Amino acid sequence: MPTSSPTNPPDTKSSDAPIIWAACLKKLTETIPENQVFTWLKPVEMELDAERPIVTLWIANRFKLDWIRSQYFKAISHTLQQLISTPVDIVLALRAQNDSAKEKKPSAPISPSDESLYSQPDFVAAQVEPAINQTRLNSTLTFDNLIEGSANRMARAASLHVANTPGGLYNPLFIYGGVGLGKTHLMHAIGNQLLSQKPLAKVLYIHAEQFVSDVVRAYQRKTFDEFKNRYHNLDLLLIDDVQFFANKERTQEEFFNAFEALLTKKSHIVMTSDTYPKGLTNIHERLVSRFDAGLAVALEPPELELRVAILINKTQAEGLVMPEEVAFFVAKNVRSNVRELEGALRKILAFSKFNQKEISITLARESLKDLLSIQNQQISIENIQKTVADFYKIKVADMYSKRRPASIAGPRQIAMYLAKELTKRSLPEIGDLFGGRDHTTVLHAVRKITRERQQNIELNQQLHVLEQTLKN
Repeated sequence: MPTSSPTNPPDTKSSDAPIIWAACLKKLTETIPENQVFTWLKPVEMELDAERPIVTLWIANRFKLDWIRSQYFKAISHTLQQLISTPVDIVLALRAQNDSAKEKKPSAPISPSDESLYSQPDFVAAQVEPAINQTRLNSTLTFDNLIEGSANRMARAASLHVANTPGGLYNPLFIYGGVGLGKTHLMHAIGNQLLSQKPLAKVLYIHAEQFVSDVVRAYQRKTFDEFKNRYHNLDLLLIDDVQFFANKERTQEEFFNAFEALLTKKSHIVMTSDTYPKGLTNIHERLVSRFDAGLAVALEPPELELRVAILINKTQAEGLVMPEEVAFFVAKNVRSNVRELEGALRKILAFSKFNQKEISITLARESLKDLLSIQNQQISIENIQKTVADFYKIKVADMYSKRRPASIAGPRQIAMYLAKELTKRSLPEIGDLFGGRDHTTVLHAVRKITRERQQNIELNQQLHVLEQTLKN
């Protein structure tokens, strides 16, 4: 990630920001589809402090900010480095509605590390003070509107237990899983449930990046009494995406102190992450051991029946009806997570409304044609075999061979499982592509990996990595 540099080219001025951003967008279209650049990046406003130098990218809302950070940040960073010709800190910040870029203040800045923020005292001082008494909870995210299935049953049960009896079992509660599986929904549901029973409880939901910003502010302003009052006296702390603490030494130290203070007063801590505690990298061992001391539960990609139920329920919430056969069609084609499923549903509903047509399989296929085309291009049995072989360091030829040592048979079964989950191929078709194996062999592999995934944390994490690799 880029770091600050005291020097900058003499011909780069703060007023050049719109020109530089336009050039950046043009350059990005060489590697990113033009429609994506237009949809996600063109509305972004760039502000340049050429003296430090710092680039601030102002983004309309948290959803867009998270998406741009996860999908385009590396490409943006690389391109801006080339255009500005000097190392530069890049900050993603939420902009206030109806304000001009020059008047905006970042509500939750995102920077490569808290170390670079420490070197920018004026920027830190400009941040908006969080409202100490606000819970930051989204009142619409509750247990009542979280549809239950085998993919989230254990996590939901543990979360409900914490909400009803905080400070007891499962402290801390650590919820992990991929993007869009419902981690944040569960966090808000816990907080809302507790407040419905104890309205005076001190509850705070916060993203890990905001905690980083608060630590930076406390160090800069020497306001640690205020910081401790905010974080050490809660009844329930809900903190999202703790993997963002990686490589942030001061942040980890302060979170450890807050963690110990809350446990001492029997307050409850709930965290989420994209991986299980021991899978976190560049996090202090003493923190990881604390994370692992309570209960760690996984959220899995939703199974077919759960995806169908989600589609039908959300369509009903819009006052519309989705026939069951359409829900099954969409659910079979959108498998990765709830967020993508909701995105597909929004496309279908918008297409139906715009064309004034009833929801049908034909309409769903037409509205999702780009998504279905991309999926058909990207995920093939051959791609799965190569990806799994590379991951487990075996030869692709071993996928077809009759050899059966565990070092080969295990990855081969995983590849069969992924082939069944990520493609529309039938069991006999999959067997043929794995060296002419019988469909019962494929079925055995699918059932075996499905069962072991629920019991083996390490295998579950490996499958998450493989799935994300194949889908991206």
